[in-house]
Amino acid sequence: MKPGRLIAKAVLALAGFLAVFPLVWTALNALKNNVDIITRVPKVIFTPTLANISYILGRDSVLTGLYNSAVACGAAVLIGIVLGLPAAYAVARYPNRFAGDIQFFVLSLRFLPPVAVAIPLMVIWLQIGLYDTLPALIVTYSLLTISVIMWLAIPAFQGVPKEIEEAAFVDGYGAYSVFWRIALPVAARSLVGAIAFSFVLVWNEFLIALMLSSSNAKT
Repeated sequence: MKPGRLIAKAVLALAGFLAVFPLVWTALNALKNNVDIITRVPKVIFTPTLANISYILGRDSVLTGLYNSAVACGAAVLIGIVLGLPAAYAVARYPNRFAGDIQFFVLSLRFLPPVAVAIPLMVIWLQIGLYDTLPALIVTYSLLTISVIMWLAIPAFQGVPKEIEEAAFVDGYGAYSVFWRIALPVAARSLVGAIAFSFVLVWNEFLIALMLSSSNAKT
């Protein structure tokens, strides 16, 4: 094996270890009792217990927050898929003089810090009576998922060979059929990554959820 390839694999292995180790350690601590957690020398061998998990899941506030998070994030990602993927395909396959501006606008939405949009959105939802509701969170999160899915899906669709789509048009497929039966399956791997990334993004969003909810829609 070439030295460069060996070094690359070693770096990837180290990066994977650094990414996975905190998750594994957190999971192990969740199975420890208090005495095992606070020891100076971390214990690797211990008697596992589910008391901590039972305590957390037994609290109504935690279950309500998980439910609200799942509903808000799931609905926002679904909206992002329904609206973002066709828009990304249109920009990638039917370019016009506004295509560059659209891509820049979509990308510029990620430039804004959350605090810059959280307060105006809170005022808007208060004025129309939707503050501290799941619909408000879903619509707000959808703005994030649509932009992220479009941003990541445009290059994915641009990577689909045009010859395949042209052959489909020759066989009598319409634009919608080509998008649904050709472009989506070919770009599926990249699109799954984009969808997963958008879900993690809105699931981890803290400031917007904090500003737009107080009790009923608390995540």
